[in-house]
Amino acid sequence: MVRSAEEAAVSPLLVMTVLHNEAYKPHHPLLERLWQWWKPEAAYGVANMHRATFERVRRTHDLSERWQDLRDDPTFAIHAAALHLKDLDRSLPKRHVRRYTRDELLALGYNAGERNMQAFARGVPPGPLARSYLHRFRAYRSRAAEALADCGRPGDAVAG
Repeated sequence: MVRSAEEAAVSPLLVMTVLHNEAYKPHHPLLERLWQWWKPEAAYGVANMHRATFERVRRTHDLSERWQDLRDDPTFAIHAAALHLKDLDRSLPKRHVRRYTRDELLALGYNAGERNMQAFARGVPPGPLARSYLHRFRAYRSRAAEALADCGRPGDAVAG
């Protein structure tokens, strides 16, 4: 996870916190296949990435893997999520409202999309679903920092 974040030039703490926030459903490949059968446009993998988002990341970064590989390969799913966060970071204005940190805006972009992230950066208040995601992101931040520290990366636990 740390390597994927570093290769994408994003904070490992950001990636780990997003992963904690996206862990609301079981990520076993068989369960995801069943879920996909029932809900074809559901998100895949430990980072819960939707197909349209993955296809944009795949094209931008010339990935050879397929969307379905997200469910079977957690390492690849994390790599794709880190690349997506990198892309969001590129599109985030350098100056934004002070109510959110850069990582919070990137997490909101991961959840609500790039255009919504840019609107939040300008001061448009997030709706109830995005507010809930942000609340959980803030709550999981310390848990993610502990997980990074347990991996021997205490310096990453304070970045972000």
